[in-house]
Amino acid sequence: MICVAIGRSRHKLMMAEHRHLAEQGAKMVELRLDYLSRRVNMRRLLGIQEEDHPCQVIVTCRRMEDGGKWNGTEEGRQLLLREAIAEGVDYVDLEEDIANKIPRYGKTKRIISYHNFRKTPENLRELHERMAQLDPDIIKIATMANDPHDNLRMLEVMQESEIPMVGMCMGDIGIPSRILASKFGAPFTYATFSHERALAPGQLSFKQMTEIYRYESLGTDTAVYGVIADPIGHSLSPHVHNAAFAATGFNSVYCPFRVPADNLDQFMRDIPRLGIRGLSVTIPHKEAIARYLTKVDPAVKSIAAVNTVVFDGGEVIGYNTDYNAAMDCLENALGTIGKTPSPVKGKRALVLGAGGVARPITYGLSARGAQVTVAARTRSRADRLAKAFDCKAVDWESRHRGQYEILVNCTPVGMHPNVDETPVNKTFLKPAMLVFDTVYNPELTLLIKDAQMRNCTVVTGVEMFVRQAMLKFYLFTKQEAPAQLMREVLKKTIGAVKFLGT
Repeated sequence: MICVAIGRSRHKLMMAEHRHLAEQGAKMVELRLDYLSRRVNMRRLLGIQEEDHPCQVIVTCRRMEDGGKWNGTEEGRQLLLREAIAEGVDYVDLEEDIANKIPRYGKTKRIISYHNFRKTPENLRELHERMAQLDPDIIKIATMANDPHDNLRMLEVMQESEIPMVGMCMGDIGIPSRILASKFGAPFTYATFSHERALAPGQLSFKQMTEIYRYESLGTDTAVYGVIADPIGHSLSPHVHNAAFAATGFNSVYCPFRVPADNLDQFMRDIPRLGIRGLSVTIPHKEAIARYLTKVDPAVKSIAAVNTVVFDGGEVIGYNTDYNAAMDCLENALGTIGKTPSPVKGKRALVLGAGGVARPITYGLSARGAQVTVAARTRSRADRLAKAFDCKAVDWESRHRGQYEILVNCTPVGMHPNVDETPVNKTFLKPAMLVFDTVYNPELTLLIKDAQMRNCTVVTGVEMFVRQAMLKFYLFTKQEAPAQLMREVLKKTIGAVKFLGT
């Protein structure tokens, strides 16, 4: 179950959101009285519950030191909580230090809560035991995650609790604890009405929790997949993979795991206890994760970068789906995927960039017999990449001087929000060229638009994203991916990101 926290300054707005959430299927709401700017009219707020019984209600009035907005007296705050109990609200939230001052009365259940916006204390179990002595119906512990391991510590305390417990870690690092709460036994977790109005760091919206992560369908047997990166907020993979899991009936969820480079070792040790069966891997872990692998796909040895890991029994197997996806894109555009010899053989190809995407593409082109030239803004990086695969490197300023049949942009130039930028002059583009832009947001980059105007054959970053996601899905599930659905979800999500300006 998801409890949606409502924090509005006016009674009318709070009641309207309550009704709207009930219509959207929410089963529980939290009314944050500390957000109201006027004197609280408890009967008016709870009248919806009495008249329509749309969903269960928690009444909370949070102090500033606990992350709230209450600026009145402590006596006045506790009086509001007592009034909510007298009115028969379903739940009242009481901080642990005042729990003994407000006794149980009537049908109202007690949530005994603890908040720490600085860290996740080392003594979580001791804290839990202390709170268990305060006559709780539910124990709530919310702390700031400074390390991905904090998620596991919180989830396991919740799993072990004999009293129903809602535990979550705040911040970007703590998002998995919110998504995986039901898998570890939480009676409910918290979400916000709108992602633009989170009431706590890292809080997801009701829509995100229901439509992307399908929280209500997750349980103890749910398999966990995800993406590890730092930063993580830009990743669109959860949208695409969770939609694919839902469409194919897999009891699985795909989570974003923000894992700083210094925390990778502990995170890899936590994986069995988190129930993780597969991971997408991106910056900054594509190379560092290699030391944890027991097997690798042959291409990985040459590329020296991993973007997919599958946990199969005791094996930790590494793959690079960027390589296969990019080659499929190019060969499909030129003729036939998998044809021998490859349709890229003998073609003159210019690869722009020398980073994580450029490496598997350069390898693939070279292995298939293309004549590859690498141009990057940092010449030394271009030299290293070219040397690794016996290619040629040129200065960035010289990128327009050669004659090429294939152009692949592996730089972020043209990516949202810098949509008016392009890595090459449009006069460089010739009708016989195949132009492949790995940027997928937006799909129609300025480079792609220029290439279309010059009658080039084009391949967009959306196509590569979908193909590599399809390969990941197959590696995770051993079933074919719903390609068209994944493509539609990605395009819809890109459109939403552009509309929101994020």
